[in-house]
Amino acid sequence: MTAAKKPTGKPKEKKTASATPSAAVKLIATNPNAKRNYFIEDTLEAGIVLGGTEVKSLRQQSPNISDTFVEIRQLKDSLEAWLINAYIPEYSHGTVWNHEPKQKRKLLLHRKELERLFGLTTQKGLTVVPLKLYFKRGKVKVLVGMGAPKKLHDKRDTLKKKGAEREMAAALKNSKR
Repeated sequence: MTAAKKPTGKPKEKKTASATPSAAVKLIATNPNAKRNYFIEDTLEAGIVLGGTEVKSLRQQSPNISDTFVEIRQLKDSLEAWLINAYIPEYSHGTVWNHEPKQKRKLLLHRKELERLFGLTTQKGLTVVPLKLYFKRGKVKVLVGMGAPKKLHDKRDTLKKKGAEREMAAALKNSKR
């Protein structure tokens, strides 16, 4: 009779959806003006309706979303969210049916999310701006933020705080030496 073998080493880990490479998030573009010009209170992830040449163009070239905003439209019985002024360059190998670079693109959100965004924009006067554009599991996603616009004095205060934090970090770094 032989003795039963005991497992040696660490047990094998099961691969989850987050561990697979397809679940990785690949950043396409960011909006540098969003946090500079708005107090971002809340964020939300949305899908976006794109054509084939738009997706191919996003994989090749980087778009520009710095002057982009989200418009919530109320139809008779429903709401729609549209990404306005987003620049996705034309696909270099496209044909006659290539897309328009600055066309309006529909955002994909649930009804409750749309109602919440519509309420925040109409009642509180918040603005909805895109923060990031990225690939997630092969799909293009947009991270939108809801925020109030900053006034000039608010921007100055933000710059002062960042400068003070930078000086404190430099002082701490020098004191450790």
